Amino acid sequence: MKSDSKRQTVSIIHYEKPIDSVRKVVDLSHGLNHLPANAKVFIKPNIVFWSRFGTFPAFGVITTSRILEDMVILLKERGVEKILIGEGITLSDRKDRETPAHAFETLGYNRMKQKYGVEAFDLFERPYEKVTFGDGTTLNFATDFLKADFLINLPVLKTHAQTMVSLGIKNVKGTLDINSRKKCHSADPEKDLHYMVSKLQEAAPPGFTLIDGIYSNERGPAFDGKIRRENLLIGSRDMLSADKVGARVLGYDPSEVPHLVHAARDMARPIDLSDTEVLGEKIETVASKHRHDFPYTPDESRALPVAMKRMGVQGLSYRKYDLSMCTYCSSLNGILLTAISQAWEGKPWDDVEVLTGKMMKPTPGKKKTILVGKCMYQANKNNPHINELFAVKGCPPTTTQVVKAFNDAGIAIRPDIFEAKDQFPALFMKKYEGKPEFDINLFRVK
Repeated sequence: MKSDSKRQTVSIIHYEKPIDSVRKVVDLSHGLNHLPANAKVFIKPNIVFWSRFGTFPAFGVITTSRILEDMVILLKERGVEKILIGEGITLSDRKDRETPAHAFETLGYNRMKQKYGVEAFDLFERPYEKVTFGDGTTLNFATDFLKADFLINLPVLKTHAQTMVSLGIKNVKGTLDINSRKKCHSADPEKDLHYMVSKLQEAAPPGFTLIDGIYSNERGPAFDGKIRRENLLIGSRDMLSADKVGARVLGYDPSEVPHLVHAARDMARPIDLSDTEVLGEKIETVASKHRHDFPYTPDESRALPVAMKRMGVQGLSYRKYDLSMCTYCSSLNGILLTAISQAWEGKPWDDVEVLTGKMMKPTPGKKKTILVGKCMYQANKNNPHINELFAVKGCPPTTTQVVKAFNDAGIAIRPDIFEAKDQFPALFMKKYEGKPEFDINLFRVK
């Protein structure tokens, strides 16, 4: 997405009431002034994760239906007839179509079909097309996204354990097919996750990015982060400018965020805000530090989560995730760490090392090595530094594969923890019950 040489406008306003607040942030940033006549508009919400069982993980994880519906209303006011809502939800079972259908129904997307005549669909049921970038990199994007005349990009205001922030540019990753998403988590030290994410905006149609900051998420992008009610909306016709301001609001200088640095360089843009005019609220008055990563022990190997170290866990090396761990193994990682923690009974394990992602290499001298995921297995299955190998070969790994490998290595994790993974969001959501600022009605459509 090319940008002109003029200063880009970004608006920041407090969310106060339906329709009016979104109208204000759009008008202040002239967000829809370049909407073509008879445009086909593609709306990209952010649905990181979904569960059909119990409470779904709403606050700070998923774009509020309130903001999405308000944008639809503004588009209809401008005479837009063709409005498409598309998202590709990350699922452990690639053939699962019930979960996306349940998400669309629960979030009111089907209701919006009835009220406004929009179309809403699971992108994994739609066609994809290859896009080749100037450096020769190729990724497969949803055709509906590529062929749209105008993009309404609706990310959530949150940090991300790998990319530091997850805003407008990162939200476009949800329009990729599964293979391209995995490709973004390359072991290539040059074309790593930061580099690949930075390319995403180049494929985007012109449009408007509205960062939904009614809720923010510290240590996102999932439901185990720390959620805050912020009541902020950040909007811009320029995706990079919206993200630079969004990063500042989350407490990061844009120069600290690698994918924003890459994107600015590719567009011959400054990484600071010297080419950006911020209207509405001042950044300094609304910004607050949101941590992005999960702490591991501070030694060079970073071989154990701090929480496990405090528990006194011994005989285990579980290195910190890196950029090459894709979404599918990432969704397993938190549950696996929980299972290991619950298996700890105070007796040291037998010098076991766990490796994830695509880049890690075994530590010489370890007695037992568990390789988690097909990529890690393929990378190290013949490594001479492995004394005793325990392989989890799946992509994504199955519960049976994971439990067997760890149990065989002497770590007796329980399968029921994995089988109950769909109940985890409900457990996390319980801490927001009874707090009026956490309003589930913001994720409904009447």
